[in-house]
Amino acid sequence: MILHELLNYETLRIIWWLLLGALLLGFALMGGFDLGTGTLLPFVARTDIERRVVINAVGPTWEGNQVWLILGGGAIFAAWPQLYAVSFSGFYLAMFLLLVALIVRPVAFKYRSKRPSRRWRQTWDLMLFVGGFVPALICGVAVGNVLIGVPFRLTPEMQIYYEGGFFDLLNPFALLCGLVSVGMLVTHGAAWLRIKTGGEVARRARNAGSFAALLTLVLYALAGLALWQWIDGYSITSAVNTEGPSNPLFKTAEVTPGAWFSNYVSQPWLLLAPALGLIGPLLTFALMRARCDLLAMLASASTISGIIISVGASMFPFILPSTLDAQFSLTVWDSSSSHLTLFIMLVCTLIFLPLIIAYTTWVYRVLWGKVDAQAIEDGKQHAY
Repeated sequence: MILHELLNYETLRIIWWLLLGALLLGFALMGGFDLGTGTLLPFVARTDIERRVVINAVGPTWEGNQVWLILGGGAIFAAWPQLYAVSFSGFYLAMFLLLVALIVRPVAFKYRSKRPSRRWRQTWDLMLFVGGFVPALICGVAVGNVLIGVPFRLTPEMQIYYEGGFFDLLNPFALLCGLVSVGMLVTHGAAWLRIKTGGEVARRARNAGSFAALLTLVLYALAGLALWQWIDGYSITSAVNTEGPSNPLFKTAEVTPGAWFSNYVSQPWLLLAPALGLIGPLLTFALMRARCDLLAMLASASTISGIIISVGASMFPFILPSTLDAQFSLTVWDSSSSHLTLFIMLVCTLIFLPLIIAYTTWVYRVLWGKVDAQAIEDGKQHAY
């Protein structure tokens, strides 16, 4: 009870905003190299044994990495119910494609090597590529649309109506953000393959990762320029009640050109995030060329962190703007669950999240080391 009283509503909202970002970042970092590896499969592996090497590089850990996606979706559902309602209904077809790709992916892992038929294996290899590329692209497109705003409205009874269509999501800026996502995850996957494989696979991964790192830098810079020049932000124009009830209609807001950069003006230290998003790809490129594989992986992780954090830093306190009426926009202060719900969830998170991190650390420690092609040919110690 004492802790419950110390953590006021404002503090809990900030904590859960940060936790949501951390969980989504966890998926990008842990599941990201899985997706990047799947996307790279047709480009770094030419023979069947090489493709099995690539698959086994992520085979023992890909299932555990999906936990971060489940945690992120659960956090949105429980801590930010209005965000869940708008995003999972408005982005319904996009989410459906995402889920289909994520469902096909584990099936491909399990069935790909069950038969020696060349056509059989090529089909599942294509599914692994789709299962890596499509989620990476869709997640980036979703972020791009969040920055632009989404066409939804709220009634006084808090009913939510989405008035957009699937193809509206495929606008140029959102697609650019999707390519940024693909680029940074492909770089991450290449860095992982450098650690886990050797020979021709590692050499091709080095070349592909170097190119993807530079492409990520260019695309991220272009996305930032487009956001600055052509995408309007949002700002709250009324007094902010950070302890008030969750009702977006209690505030007033407006579209403001350049608003997504105002936080960097008032808090210059936040510039560290986009700076990391720009410097990280250069470091990754240099470290890959220098064959410093572990450091290249860390640099790739810093790139992903900088890019994702820069989105949250730009938008705060907005979570999902509305293009129909700025007042409908969801913010940290008016779209969360109740004080008690956030507190109970925080207690559960403090108990279980360290266990997940500890188990994940143990798994990676036990399974550390390069994938051996000879062991795969002999049928020893490798599942796929």
